[in-house]
Amino acid sequence: MRPRPIPPGPGQESVWDYPRPPRLERVARRVRIVLGGVTIVDTGEALRVVETSHPPVYYVPRSAFAGAQLVDGERTTVCEYKGRASYVTLAAGGRTARDAAWTYVEPASPYAALAGHLAVYPGRVDACFLSEERVRPQGGDFYGGWVTDDVVGPFKGDPGTWGW
Repeated sequence: MRPRPIPPGPGQESVWDYPRPPRLERVARRVRIVLGGVTIVDTGEALRVVETSHPPVYYVPRSAFAGAQLVDGERTTVCEYKGRASYVTLAAGGRTARDAAWTYVEPASPYAALAGHLAVYPGRVDACFLSEERVRPQGGDFYGGWVTDDVVGPFKGDPGTWGW
């Protein structure tokens, strides 16, 4: 089935206008992440990766995780563009979120700026915020996109989209 893109309204982006291979961008928006009732990230320094059919994935510096314990795990996956991803367990406020984040220790070029940054699955923590908007997780349990009101799909990861 070929997806039918939702036309973007004023101030919106369509994931169908994003490139493939993905593009890395600096972001001038506040990113806040909450786990166990504790704000574990509150930063204005973030990068995002945009890719056709996916809501953006936000990466924040590892140093921004001031309120959490980070435990590097053994699980890895490979992205054909960015390289090998290593997963990180987050703990704060009495809650542990296994493999809730991932990082590219040695990302492929042109994604070298991702080194030292982590992305977080919004559905595996209490909440993620972009500016003041609460992020909704991308559908499914594989992709870690951040769905906000300014991005329209349909999005890969939702039921029936694996064949795209």
